[in-house]
Amino acid sequence: MDSKQRILTALECGVPDRIPTFELLIDQSSILKLSKLLLKGSININDESIMATKTRFGEESQDILDYLCLIAEKMDLDSLTTYISTDIKPVKDNIAIDRFGTKYHLSTHGQPLPFEGPINDINDTIHFDMTKKIYKSDFTGPEYVVKRTGKKKAVFLLISDPFKLSWKLRGGMEKLLLDYAVSPKLVHKLQSITTQYNLAAIEYASNIGIDAIAVEGDLAGNETLLFSPKHFKEYIKPYLQEIVDFAHQKKLKIIKHSDGNIWQILDDLVEIGFDGIHPIQPQCMDIGQVKKYLKGKACIIGNIDCEELLPFGSALEVKQIVKKTIEIAAPGGGYIISSSNSIHPGVKPENFIAMIEAVHEYGWYNS
Repeated sequence: MDSKQRILTALECGVPDRIPTFELLIDQSSILKLSKLLLKGSININDESIMATKTRFGEESQDILDYLCLIAEKMDLDSLTTYISTDIKPVKDNIAIDRFGTKYHLSTHGQPLPFEGPINDINDTIHFDMTKKIYKSDFTGPEYVVKRTGKKKAVFLLISDPFKLSWKLRGGMEKLLLDYAVSPKLVHKLQSITTQYNLAAIEYASNIGIDAIAVEGDLAGNETLLFSPKHFKEYIKPYLQEIVDFAHQKKLKIIKHSDGNIWQILDDLVEIGFDGIHPIQPQCMDIGQVKKYLKGKACIIGNIDCEELLPFGSALEVKQIVKKTIEIAAPGGGYIISSSNSIHPGVKPENFIAMIEAVHEYGWYNS
């Protein structure tokens, strides 16, 4: 099997030749660190130049995409994840604004933090159409990665779910959650607007050769959901259903990412039709229990701890945990290995390499 076949087989809850690898995101600083370790002599990495042009907006430069593709080839990764540009631009100091009107506090670590949105009440939604501000150039990165690696590797497009996009338009999650109580019509209008944007993105993705969609947006904390199951069913589930149905209509696989304890809505995510659930966070979800519960219903993805193990553990400890996780999650197929969120700036590059090496050593199914 090649990498693409491996990923697609697992997403169909089948048994590939080897457990596939996936990451929701490999941060730019991690790409630079991995490049220094793995690509010595083959490229000239100028940290100062690259970091000077770093947007800090989650939109990678051409150089970074090149390095990411080279790393994927060198490490024999099975998939790459890319995302859409929203054209975030600085306005002053550490403040930026995207083309939809959301303002952000910028940081050299992590994602920009929305603090002010273009939607203050339902009147602001009149004629507000995100699909009119989606352009071919937004997909330059995904299209490049498909052309570079898409023949053999699976390429995912990362989109934000309507819940996350809605609270960004409101300028903060707390504002949207308050709307659940005081302005339900506004919530539904926002969910509809952001769903249409996602459908347009999926349409474009299907035309450039993307294999699968990854829908990010946390729905829970470590203890429980961010809202009641009732509110999930009322305000979020119908719109996720529309997105999943459209992706499948376009012959694309689709997975849902959410950190935290999502046990209360696991049945809903299966009913919606997601092909995979990511990342089965080890701090609050037992991968053995999840595998037993979801076997044959949806692929499980993730579980290698990126809070403590990958940043602070040793390479030997990483390999031991990967081996143990494979023994629990791999039987019967339907498992893709990844970190429990992403390869973020705190992850030791040596530990990510050790994780992938362990998959290549222990992840083979008996023929």
